[in-house]
Amino acid sequence: MAFEKAKEYVAAAGFGDRVLTFEESSATVELAALAVGTEPGKIAKSLTFKVDEKPIMILCAGDKKIDNAKYKHLFHAKAKMLTPEEVESFIGHAIGGVCPFGIHDGVTVYLDESLKVYDEVYPACGSGNSAVRLGIDELESLTNHPEWVDVCK
Repeated sequence: MAFEKAKEYVAAAGFGDRVLTFEESSATVELAALAVGTEPGKIAKSLTFKVDEKPIMILCAGDKKIDNAKYKHLFHAKAKMLTPEEVESFIGHAIGGVCPFGIHDGVTVYLDESLKVYDEVYPACGSGNSAVRLGIDELESLTNHPEWVDVCK
C-alpha cells in the first residue's frame, strides 16, 4: 500500500516514469546502490526523528551520517531516531522503503546539503525494492521546496 501511495504521488507530479522496481531488496543504502548500479552517496537516505513531539524527515546522501552537534544546534534537541513502529505510524512507510512521497500530513521534510554534490539521487519509493531517479531540483520540487539543512558529517 505504501508503495502504491508513493508511486501515485510521484506520478501525479509527472515523474511516474522514473520509478524503479527491483527483484532484489533495496532496503539499505548498500543494497539500493547495488540494485540501482550507482555509488552509495547517490542513494537519498531518509532519516526520521521527533522534534517537539512532531515527526521530521531528513534526506541526506547515503554515505553520510547525522552530526549530533549540528543537529542539536539546529533543532535544539538530541537526535533521537524514531523506532520502526513509530516510523510506520508517523510517516506512513515501513523501514526499508521510507521516502518523502505519499507520507502522512504533519511530517516536516528537510534536505541535507550533502545531496547537492550529486546531479541526481535515488530515494526509495515506499517499498524495500523501489527507488526514484531524480535530479536535485526535482527532488526539491517533489518535497514541496523544503528547507535545506547542514546536519551531516
